[in-house]
Amino acid sequence: MALTRRNFLKASAAGFGAAVLSMGLTGCKLDDDGETPVSFDHGVACGDPLNNSLIIWTRVTPLDIKTKTLKVQWQAATDPNFTTIVHNGEAHISDATDFTLKVDLQGLNANTTYYYRFNAHGKKSPVGQGKTLPIGSIDQVKLAVVSCANYPAGYFHVYGEIAKQSDLDAVLHLGDYIYEYSSTGYATEDAEQLSRLLALDNSGEAITLNDYRKRYAHYHTDSNLQAAHSKCAFISVWDDHEIANDTWRAGAENHNEGEGLFSERKLAALQAYFEWMPIRNVADKERIYRQFEFGNLVSLYMLDTRVLARDEQLDYANFDLTTAAGQGEFVNAISASDRALLGNEQLTWLTDRILTSDTQWQVLGQQVLMTKIHVPFEVMQLLSTIQQTQAAGGSTSNLLVQANVLFAELAQIKGRLLGADPTLTETEIARVKTTIPYNLDAWDGYAYEREVLLGTAIAAQKNLVVLAGDTHNGWAGQLKTDASNPIAASQNAGVEFATSSISSPGLESYLALNTQDPQTVAQIEQVLTLLVDDLAYTNLVERGFLTVTFTQEKAHAQWNYVSTIKSQDYQVSEERRKEFSMVAGQPQLQST
Repeated sequence: MALTRRNFLKASAAGFGAAVLSMGLTGCKLDDDGETPVSFDHGVACGDPLNNSLIIWTRVTPLDIKTKTLKVQWQAATDPNFTTIVHNGEAHISDATDFTLKVDLQGLNANTTYYYRFNAHGKKSPVGQGKTLPIGSIDQVKLAVVSCANYPAGYFHVYGEIAKQSDLDAVLHLGDYIYEYSSTGYATEDAEQLSRLLALDNSGEAITLNDYRKRYAHYHTDSNLQAAHSKCAFISVWDDHEIANDTWRAGAENHNEGEGLFSERKLAALQAYFEWMPIRNVADKERIYRQFEFGNLVSLYMLDTRVLARDEQLDYANFDLTTAAGQGEFVNAISASDRALLGNEQLTWLTDRILTSDTQWQVLGQQVLMTKIHVPFEVMQLLSTIQQTQAAGGSTSNLLVQANVLFAELAQIKGRLLGADPTLTETEIARVKTTIPYNLDAWDGYAYEREVLLGTAIAAQKNLVVLAGDTHNGWAGQLKTDASNPIAASQNAGVEFATSSISSPGLESYLALNTQDPQTVAQIEQVLTLLVDDLAYTNLVERGFLTVTFTQEKAHAQWNYVSTIKSQDYQVSEERRKEFSMVAGQPQLQST
C-alpha cells in the first residue's frame, strides 16, 4: 500500500500505531517464557500526563530476525517495589509498529507518582516513573525544558542532569529530538573521536520510514536519554529535524531533488515519531497541538509551528533592501495577514482557550523564538557574509575582526542613544535604529499571527509565558506588540524563556567565537542584548536546559549549563547559571 495521506489517516483510524488502553488490574501474571529471545535495548518512557492517565512506552528487540510478533506485559504501581500494583495487562506487538508499545493507563489518581515496568518472554525492562497532573488549588509547578539533541555532535550530558532532578512535574521537549542528517552532515566532525557515530546501516540521510525508525532506535540507546525518560514524564512536540531542516507544510530546505515526494517523507517521519515517542495518538497525525492543565496554576499549550500550517520561509535574497520600494515589499510580506505559522485553525483554538482559561499562567510550549530579534542592518550584512564565507570553505578571520570593531562601534552609539546624548548625529542614530529580523524562520518572519496572539493576551489580561527551543542558545526576551497593533499598541504582553540545546552547536559556531575566552564571549553577549531592544539575556556558547517554576506570584526561569559535551568528564557550570522572573500581573522581565 502506498504511503499516502489518505491511507495514513485510514490506518490511524483503524488503530494503526495506537496506544493500548489499560483500565486497571486484569489478573494476568508475568510470563516467564524464555523461548523467544528478546531484549530491552531502548529503555522505557512515559509521557502526555493528564490528571487521570499516563502513557507508558517501551520497545522490545527480537533477537531472531524471523520473529514477527511478541507478547508484552506491563505493570504499574504506586511504589517502586511494586507491592501495590494498580495496573497490569498484556498485548501483542509486531514489526507493524517497529516492536514499540504504548499503553494508556486510565483511571489514575491526580498528582500521583506511578512506577511502571514491562515484561516480554521472561525478560524484564528497567523501571520507569512519572507523575499525573494535579487538580484544584496548587502551590507550584516545575518544568524542565529541552530541545535539539544531535547524537554525533556530542554527549547527552544534559539529559543526564535532568535525570538527577527530583522535583520536576514534567519535561517539555520542544523538538529536534533526532536529526535527519547523514554521518557526514551537520555537526558530525567530532563523532568518530567521541564514539558518537551513527549506526552503519543508518549512516545516510533519513528519508524512509525504515530510516527514521533506525535513527530513533540509535538515539534511544543513549544511557543519559534513557535515564531522563525513566525519571519523569515527557510532554513533547516536534520541530523540523524530526523530518528535515527548515520544514514547512509542503517542503523543507533539506528535502532535495531525487529524495521522492516530500508528503511521503513527512508521513513516514511522523509515523516513526508516534511509534517511538511517549505521546498520546491522534487520528490526524499532523494535528499535534494539545493542552495540559496543572490545577488552577498553569494552562500549558503545546503548539506546532512546523508541519500543520507553516508557509514557506521568506528569503532576503528576494528583496532589495537597499531601496525604499524593496523595504516596503519586505515589510508587507512578513506582516501579511494571510501568512501562516500556526494557521487559522490552531490560532483560533489557542486564542479561544486563552480567553476562557481561569488558570494563573498561560504557557506556550513551542519551537521558535517569538521575541523580536531585530539587529542593526550592518550587523546582518556582515553576519551573512561570514556565513557565506564559511559555507564556501573560506577564511573568516578578517571578517571576525571587522565584526568585533562593528559591534564595539554600534554598542558605543547605542549606549549614547540610551543616555540621550545630544551630540549624536542622524547618521549615527540610523546605524542602530535601522534594524531587520535576524531569523525569518522564527516568529519574526510571521509577524501577523504574533500580533494577534500578543494582543489577545493583553486584552484578556492574561499572564503569558512563551517557551522556545530551536536556536541552540539560551535567551530571555520581552514580548511586545508593534506600534501598529490595533488591540494594544507598543505594550508588554508577556515574556519568553528559550532553552539552549542538548548538543547542537549554536550561534558561537557561526561567529567562530573563542569559547575559551570567557571575557570576550561575555562582551559579545552584552553587546547583543544592548543592540536588540527586546532581548534581555543570551548565552551564546554553552549547552544546557531550562527549568521554569510557576507559583501564584511569579514564573521563575533558571538556565542550567554543562561545561562541555565533547568529553565524558564535565561539570555543571555554576558561574554561568542565570535566572529571570515575571511577576503575575506585571509582564516585565526581572533579573534575579
